[in-house]
Amino acid sequence: MPEVRVVRSILQVGREAWDACFPGALEGFDYLAAVEASGLAGFEWRYAVVEDGGRVIAAAPGFFTDYSLDTTLTDLGRRLVAATRKIAPRAFTVRMACLGSPCTEDAGLGFARDLAPDRRGEALEALLRGFEAAAAEAGCWLLAVKDAPEAQRGVWSDAARAIGYQATPGMPTAMLPIAFDDLDGYLATLSHATRKDMRRKLKALEDLRIEVVHDLAGLEDRVLELYRQTRERSDLQFEDLTAAYFTGVLERMGERALCVLYWAEGELIGFNLLLQDRTTLLDKFFCMESRRGPAFNLYFVSWFTNVRLCLERGLKVYQSGQAAYENKLRLGSRLVGADMYFRHRRPLVNRVLAWAAPLLADDPVPERRAA
Repeated sequence: MPEVRVVRSILQVGREAWDACFPGALEGFDYLAAVEASGLAGFEWRYAVVEDGGRVIAAAPGFFTDYSLDTTLTDLGRRLVAATRKIAPRAFTVRMACLGSPCTEDAGLGFARDLAPDRRGEALEALLRGFEAAAAEAGCWLLAVKDAPEAQRGVWSDAARAIGYQATPGMPTAMLPIAFDDLDGYLATLSHATRKDMRRKLKALEDLRIEVVHDLAGLEDRVLELYRQTRERSDLQFEDLTAAYFTGVLERMGERALCVLYWAEGELIGFNLLLQDRTTLLDKFFCMESRRGPAFNLYFVSWFTNVRLCLERGLKVYQSGQAAYENKLRLGSRLVGADMYFRHRRPLVNRVLAWAAPLLADDPVPERRAA
């Protein structure tokens, strides 16, 4: 009979047992260990594993946190929450237990390779129930799943709905297939107007120095400053990263992690943390100075730098992550969907949330909002 354990450190699971459920995953044991060690304020890490005969057959990371329900609301929803908080400051803030990680691209559910497909739903339902039990002991009332990927929609939908979860659209991730031989071939896939605009923007390369590194020694303070400036410009502010996150990912992941530095006028004005395996370049965080970054068209320069890295390294996919969809679609990416699941342990509150979510939640994809 499968048993579920929920532990506080991925070290309690162990690299071999964890990675057996995530063979070759970029955001596997080493990445999650770096996140755990980075000292992110406001998060208590958890790791749920399903064991059968002492062997891990399913696993997922998770966390407990105080969650503000206006994090993903529309402007109208945020205004309503702000007005309510003038009367009740803690309104719309709940203790949440969430499967997934604030620092990963999807929910991070993995199964043992030899686990039969018809047993995966059973294993996931057991994992959800075990995680819920740990959440209840910790006083968490809101239960959630962050960004369950489209490829696992069947198993997630069946298991989550079976125990009362509601589904809502999550943040899709952008993928650019590297189906061309060089940058000219890439430009040829874009519209005439975009090609013309990109050639103009890329003239900024003449005034930039670009460096690829595997450590940030001596640059920690500047990297954190650039991250802070970027975070202040973002509408989606959940986790607040530390310098130890950036340095720890590079240290723990070795050649699988790299950072591209952008220098202008003798100063670091931008950086891009990337992960890679044999097929994919994963863009984790791009940060730039508020003033000079846009002046040097650094977002677009970094995009083409990453495409060039894919070409040089024989990689087949540039995965640029979530948000900024308008630019990513314009530059040839396709979006791969994801779902969020949630439920409240109080049935009445759960019904209210299920009713309100479609009215207040903001769809992250521009085309769907305009339709």
